[in-house]
Amino acid sequence: MTSPAPAFSSPLDPAASPPSLLVVDDEAAIRMVLSETFLAEGYEVATAADAFEALEILTRRSFSAILSDNHMPRMQGLDFLARARALQPNASRILITGIVDLETLLAAINRGEIYRFVIKPWVREELLATIRNAAQRHDLLAQNQNLLEETQKLNVRLGRLNVELERQLQRELEQNRSLDRLNQALTANLRRSVALSLHTLETFYPTLGNRAKQVLEHCRNMSKTLQLSPADQATLEIAAQLHDVGLLGVPRELIKRWQRSPASLNDVEIGLIKNHPVHGEEMVNFMDQLESVGKVVRAHHEHFDGSGYPDRISGDAIPWLSRLLAVAIAFVETEKRGDEALIAVKRMSGGRLDPEAVRMFLRSHPSNSVIRGQREVLLSELAPGMTLAQGVHASNGLLLIPEGQTLSRLYIDKLFSHHRVNPIKQSLLVYC
Repeated sequence: MTSPAPAFSSPLDPAASPPSLLVVDDEAAIRMVLSETFLAEGYEVATAADAFEALEILTRRSFSAILSDNHMPRMQGLDFLARARALQPNASRILITGIVDLETLLAAINRGEIYRFVIKPWVREELLATIRNAAQRHDLLAQNQNLLEETQKLNVRLGRLNVELERQLQRELEQNRSLDRLNQALTANLRRSVALSLHTLETFYPTLGNRAKQVLEHCRNMSKTLQLSPADQATLEIAAQLHDVGLLGVPRELIKRWQRSPASLNDVEIGLIKNHPVHGEEMVNFMDQLESVGKVVRAHHEHFDGSGYPDRISGDAIPWLSRLLAVAIAFVETEKRGDEALIAVKRMSGGRLDPEAVRMFLRSHPSNSVIRGQREVLLSELAPGMTLAQGVHASNGLLLIPEGQTLSRLYIDKLFSHHRVNPIKQSLLVYC
């Protein structure tokens, strides 16, 4: 046998299903010899006496390789294999010929009409090696075909998923736009509702409305200085406007007497006044977005030392925003101006007002002036390495830490421990 194919190939895998071969030859003896040879090697073998019988078989069964004699009546083997290619393109087509027209055979190989050719008389080992290679080629082509089909299916599925994903993204985008429009509408409604409530308060008792506006301005200054989150800033500013809305249910004459001469009120009247933060919380909770505002409003008359109302809570139990709001309210209620008002607020530090909130208020107040090269800090902002620009004293005048002392963690812990027992009221100054 003469063939351009490699002379060696690995043996059949016994675990795999045996490859099937179609042998086509008009001589019964050759068909029998080839069939017995291949059956002995573990192949499945079908035979046909001519090309037309073989073509009919190819319409019913699939084969790994097709071997055909070239010189046959009615149709030459080369023509038959060209037609077999159309029926089973992955089957390896082998031509058996006794006449070597090398140019014709190589042209047929190049056109893909045949895979290899075998010259009569053939050598058994070379023939088997060619069949093994042909079967392996078929398997590779079949695997590639399967992979290609799976890839095409996956591509189609991926395309559908991409289309569906794009639709889903469009739906989510439209939903987000709708939510944005809804949130904008809700925010606008909220602002109108707050403005309406403040206007109602002004109409009912102008002094209360005017004070609410002043308190709002101070709360805005503290929000900027503290760099509160947008949510906390909105909560504090709305609470500043609506903190006295609970007084709408209290007679105006009683409010006037409470502001001018609180000692003239009897127990029942005092009870009405002290319940206004509770009523205020109930009134601002008409919208879910104002639940946090309601909590701040309820606690705006609580005192740091626990002497306030309505719940008589103290210290850190009072919401931080309520403690800030309380300082702004106290400053406005003093009805004093300039340094006198600031001194009045400082005197309330540690009693009615949280000292830390007072320090925050003083830092944010427009009239606050600190010597150049110094800065005012909160107790919570103290850090190791800072140097005090002013000594820290207890409320009874006892010096806790002298001016010029560089703070360590031990000193800071000492100040916090003292503050928990006896709040530090003074401003805290450090060198820049």
